Amino acid sequence: MELRALRYFVTVADELHFGRAAERLHIAQPAVSQQIARLERELGVRLFDRSPRRVQLTEAGRRVLDAARGALAAADQVRLAATTAAGTMRIGTAAGFTTRLERGIDALREAGSPFDVVLVDLPLDARLNALRQGELDVALARGVLSAPGLKVLPTWTEPLFAVMSRQHPAADRAVVGITELAESVLRLPSRQHDPPLHDALTAALREAGVSPRLGRPVGTTQDTIVEVGSDPGSWAVLPAGQVAEIGSTRVSAIPLKPAMTITGSVVIPADLPTECAAAHVEAFRDAVTT
Repeated sequence: MELRALRYFVTVADELHFGRAAERLHIAQPAVSQQIARLERELGVRLFDRSPRRVQLTEAGRRVLDAARGALAAADQVRLAATTAAGTMRIGTAAGFTTRLERGIDALREAGSPFDVVLVDLPLDARLNALRQGELDVALARGVLSAPGLKVLPTWTEPLFAVMSRQHPAADRAVVGITELAESVLRLPSRQHDPPLHDALTAALREAGVSPRLGRPVGTTQDTIVEVGSDPGSWAVLPAGQVAEIGSTRVSAIPLKPAMTITGSVVIPADLPTECAAAHVEAFRDAVTT
């Protein structure tokens, strides 16, 4: 069983559309179909129910999906472990942290620390697990309040923005309220992809007494921008750090009213090995605060 086939399967399961999955994977659609068919033959089960109008996971497909995600995360951690070396600071990261990372790394360099910096982009759960396993030294995370076996250091507060197509009726507003977007389709991140942001948005909607129509969950920041930018009837929510990295001219990012925020944290192992490591973390944290 190839990891490539599992990656293709997970992408199709996220999109529930072979064409969109192929676009995300940057390969031709027949190649995706062939890999899925090969995986189904190898496993001896049908993973998807296909029709001309829709694609759905079978019951077996839903069971396999969780295991496939776990296998891919484990493979990423194996690659991560291979990069481990003395004199290396391994920092777990994700989309939207560029400016903070640059400041943090500059602070480490200015401290005269004789080590290399390795940035490792992992989904949130995999990032935290890598910290627990000693495969990362420090990580940045949004919305994490606590984590077993780790120390969460709240470090900054980040506003959330409504992101929508330039063709959306509210695209030129200076601010926008959640209730004003109730008629548009909201593309929430899936809880599996981004639990903190999903939970923060769900709680805010509940508190506002708003029940917007929900569309298919969004995935990566890039996919969110492309999909929402192509659909004037939908909107999504992104933290300010991710908004700052939007390169598309097809979307508008508008502050929410009332303001919504999410907390960003530096996360470290519960027991740092040395005082020197603690000093490095403190210098890094100070630099990423603003």
